[in-house]
Amino acid sequence: MNGHELWLEACHRIGFEAQPAAFPDGTATSADAANALGCSIAQIAKSIVFNAGGKFVLVITSGQNNVDRKKKLKAYLNEKPSIATPDFVFEQSGYQIGGVPPFGHLNQPIVFMDQDLVAFDIVWAAAGSSNTVFPISPSKLLELSGAILADVKQ
Repeated sequence: MNGHELWLEACHRIGFEAQPAAFPDGTATSADAANALGCSIAQIAKSIVFNAGGKFVLVITSGQNNVDRKKKLKAYLNEKPSIATPDFVFEQSGYQIGGVPPFGHLNQPIVFMDQDLVAFDIVWAAAGSSNTVFPISPSKLLELSGAILADVKQ
């Protein structure tokens, strides 16, 4: 089962009717996704995985933002997380880097969501692979991901 199929199965389990879009040229980066969708890079909800002493931490942030892990994320976690290795990402989430969705992981992460995303009616996030994305309202994203709304940008 590929990552997109795994994610669709997770959506089915939680009762979320996903409306994914596929782009053969890929949407692995926020810029790729925004270009494919014809939307602002700020409307891309990118999922970034961190390792905080072995804990799986996921930050859903606006595509235009970088995460301040050294100060802001450290303040929330009481330790400075490192950027996760590809192996850690796959082992914890079940997905490859570039396709990590904001929910539907193998293990439950500690999740933070960038407060900048709530400025939009719809944002777009990875749907389990580097060439699939889906639309979702920020409020539904917050609910389904179990995220803490936070100021995490640099």
